[in-house]
Amino acid sequence: MATTADPGTSGRTRARLAARTLRTDRWWLPPLVTTLGLATFVIYAGVRSFMRTGYWDSEHHYLTPFYSPCLSDSCVPGSAHFGTPIGELPGFIPLAFLSLPFLLGFRLTCYYYRKAYYRSIWLSPPACAVTEPHSRYTGETRLPLIVQNAHRYFFYAAFVITVINTYDAIVAFDGEQGFGIGLGNVILLVNVALLWCYTLSCHSCRHVVGGRLKHFSRNPVRYWIWTQVSKLNTRHMQFAWITLGTLVLTDLYVWLVSTDVIADLRFVN
Repeated sequence: MATTADPGTSGRTRARLAARTLRTDRWWLPPLVTTLGLATFVIYAGVRSFMRTGYWDSEHHYLTPFYSPCLSDSCVPGSAHFGTPIGELPGFIPLAFLSLPFLLGFRLTCYYYRKAYYRSIWLSPPACAVTEPHSRYTGETRLPLIVQNAHRYFFYAAFVITVINTYDAIVAFDGEQGFGIGLGNVILLVNVALLWCYTLSCHSCRHVVGGRLKHFSRNPVRYWIWTQVSKLNTRHMQFAWITLGTLVLTDLYVWLVSTDVIADLRFVN
């Protein structure tokens, strides 16, 4: 039996609703909270990345992730774990200018963050059963959103940077007084562990370890890795938000300790 297509839901046009929504609940609250959360992190991280103070504690060798790796002659002594192949940098360039753009690209193109800011900032759509203010929808087929397809390449860069952050956390156990453990070490380790959870739970990582396999039985090692990454993948949204918090907490702690606002709580040495 032939059916008649609904002009409001078929074809190239968007669904046309007379009212913006018939919902009576506070549907606007999740987008608002998401916007405030993302804005808070962006403002804090942006300001801290340009401050050039309070990012290295010389006594305990704590380095904040916002300044890692520090490769310029502008870096304070001791903070450049990989040398200073780059000369002095003007103040308008962050000291971690080699890593921050890739980390920003990794987060911006992340599948979860796309959903978050598409709904909360771009309002496309803001919530279920709520009309959006855009008359056209082209998806990620044109500039600038076509850049989202580069997410897999940002993943590789983020993986390398997470390795560097891990190195920073390990060398922090060797301070001026030799081996020691303080609250800062615990915070750095927890932060890098959660960064690994976020990075490895990425959809691109799941594809790297298990994609294109036609027979899992013939690749038992890759299949096992794929199953473990898949378990992490179910918590990707949670890791995305948790790591924003741990990054701020880690940076704030290093900032306060390195500027002698607070003293590091020491457990060993």
